[in-house]
Amino acid sequence: MSIAVQVQQGYQRGTRLLSTYLEPLGLLLMRLLVARVFLQSGLSKWHGWFDFNETKYDLFLYEFFCPDPVRPGALLLCDPVTLDYQSGSLTVTLIESLALLAGIAEVVLPVLLIVGLLTRPAALGLIVMTLFIQLAVFPTWGHWWNPAAWWFVVLFGVFAVGPGALSLDRVFKLENRRA
Repeated sequence: MSIAVQVQQGYQRGTRLLSTYLEPLGLLLMRLLVARVFLQSGLSKWHGWFDFNETKYDLFLYEFFCPDPVRPGALLLCDPVTLDYQSGSLTVTLIESLALLAGIAEVVLPVLLIVGLLTRPAALGLIVMTLFIQLAVFPTWGHWWNPAAWWFVVLFGVFAVGPGALSLDRVFKLENRRA
């Protein structure tokens, strides 16, 4: 057996060992890293169990969808001249519903990532949220490169590879991959 073949086989054994032991840990750390960001944001929208922080409606109404000054390319849902909404309008109701839905999703989806349960759907939900934030709320390259790109890449990695061995998906046999 040549030295080149021995080096190749040794390298392959080493990478198998690394994959066996480090891949599950890496996937867990990826899940925890991105879950922390969204969970902190989600928890800031609540006073406690089933008690939504209604001041967050203003965040959605006036920072995200009617900022002053207007962000070019962002989704503007208020009157562009007065930068206000018609009281009781369907738009206000939809934005407040979106705020509540985001508050729920930003808590539930990261918790699912942390424990590794329904990991791929949870990652996909946060990918959609990340893309919505990027395209509709902060449509600039500066926001994409920091922080949205790393959220997207980590979530995409978890979505593509799965939760890894250190997950409830594996315990409940929802994922059968080696990692």
